[in-house]
Order: sequence, then structure tokens, then C-alpha cells
Amino acid sequence: MLLGNFLIGLREGLEASLVVSILIAYLVKSGNRRALAPVWAGVGTAIGISVAFCVLLSFASGEMQFKTQEAFGGVLSIVAVGLVTWMVFWMRRAARFMKAELEGKLEGALSLGTGALFAVALLAVGREGLETALFLWTNINAAQSSTEPIIGAILGLLTAALLGYLLYRGGLKLNLKRFFTITGAALIVVAAGVFGYGFHDLQEAGILPGLTSYAFQPHTWFHGMGTTGQWLQTALQGVFNLTPQVTVVQAVMWVLYLVPVMILFLRPAKPAAPKPQRQPAPAQG
Repeated sequence: MLLGNFLIGLREGLEASLVVSILIAYLVKSGNRRALAPVWAGVGTAIGISVAFCVLLSFASGEMQFKTQEAFGGVLSIVAVGLVTWMVFWMRRAARFMKAELEGKLEGALSLGTGALFAVALLAVGREGLETALFLWTNINAAQSSTEPIIGAILGLLTAALLGYLLYRGGLKLNLKRFFTITGAALIVVAAGVFGYGFHDLQEAGILPGLTSYAFQPHTWFHGMGTTGQWLQTALQGVFNLTPQVTVVQAVMWVLYLVPVMILFLRPAKPAAPKPQRQPAPAQG
């Protein structure tokens, strides 16, 4: 869980860091330092809302009966995977246009006043924050009492904040297209595990059958290997979210998500179609 949540925190955190650095750099370079206060207020509010959302999810699930809690967690896991999948594809396509889009919104907000600047920062960072909070909560909830997901997420977010600062200061040249392609592929693998485990939760809730029909049982592979076996089992569950006993439904949904999504994500982008040449007007006789 530590590595999986580190990747989530790193990728999602870097997106938010890029948004913040673009907003701040534009204001500084355009001589509008006075507008930094409402932008930072919007960023801080977005972070606060994201943390509160995660706490609210934990409180709400803690008040539920076991089967209701499993159904709640399963549905949210599937929803979180849907949001993250959309985000991965959107970021791969739109990263190169992000700067121009944000600067355009900020330029319009400058003429509208403090409230508009606050809103631009809140919405830009808040979307990333809520997606991150939901996806991290599903992983942390699946890990139950383990602190590894929380540690991994914090390390990922701190690394993302450092990279964002270095990018802003110009001290780090990063190929963002390649970075988001590599981390996007890794995140799809993590999301596949969350997707499969979401259906496992629905089985535990009694909504889906087959809770005792196992496709394979990873814990038997490492039985007798002592500490090494325990470490390998933890790594398998942390990266791929494959529990010690993987049901047939869980395995099938893992494959049905991972294979087509990864193929679509890694396929080369189609080159833009050439614009048709205008034919010269016929000469008038």
C-alpha cells in the first residue's frame, strides 16, 4: 500500500503543484503580486475541503454496520477508479494546453476582482484535491489499521510539492509528457487493484455472490518463506491490491479493467489530419 499510495500522492500532488505554480508565476510576471493573497486563500481552502472530505468519508463509514460499510466502500472504490481513469486520460491529452488555459482564466479573473481569483484557485486545485482524497481513502480504508497507505500518500505529496517548487524556480527540467505517461501507466495498475477490490467489498456486503470462490490464493505461494514471504505478500497487495485470497469476481474485474484501459492509454496518438488545401479560383475569361 505504501508504494501505491506514494504514486497516487506523487502524481495527483504534482498536478496540483503545477496548477499553483502556473497561477503564481503568471501573477508575479504580470506584476500582480497583490492578487497572490486571494489565490493562496483559494488553494488553502481547496486543501481544507479535500481533507474534510476524507475525514467525512471515514466518519460516515465508521458509523455503518459491517455489510453497509463494505457496500459503501465498494461503490466508492469503483467511483474513485472511474474519476482517476478519466483524469489520467485527460491529463495525457491536455497537459500541454494547461498553462494557456489557466492563464486565460486568471487574466479574466483579474478584471473581476478578489472573489474571482479565489474561485479560480479553489476550483483548479479543489478538483485535484477531491479526486485524490477519494482515491486515497479507498486504499486507506482497504488497509484497515495499517499506517503504510497514509505514510506513502504523505511522502508522495511532499515529493510532489518539492518537484512543483523546483519547476517553478526553474531548477528542474522535467519532461512532463513522459512523466505523466509513466506515472499514468503505473496508476492504472494501482487503479486495477482498487477496482477489483471494490467488487470484493460488494461480495462481502452480500450484493454479489462468489465470496468463497477463489481464483487463486497468493498467501499459499509465500507460505513457509518466513519474513521474505510476508514481505512479498505485502508488496503484492500494496501494488496490485491482490488480497491473500482473490475471488474469481475480483480477478476477472481486475483483468477487465487493466487490459483494455492500459492498451487505450499506451496506444500512440493519431496524427492530426492535414488541413485541406484551398483550390485556387478559376481564372475569369
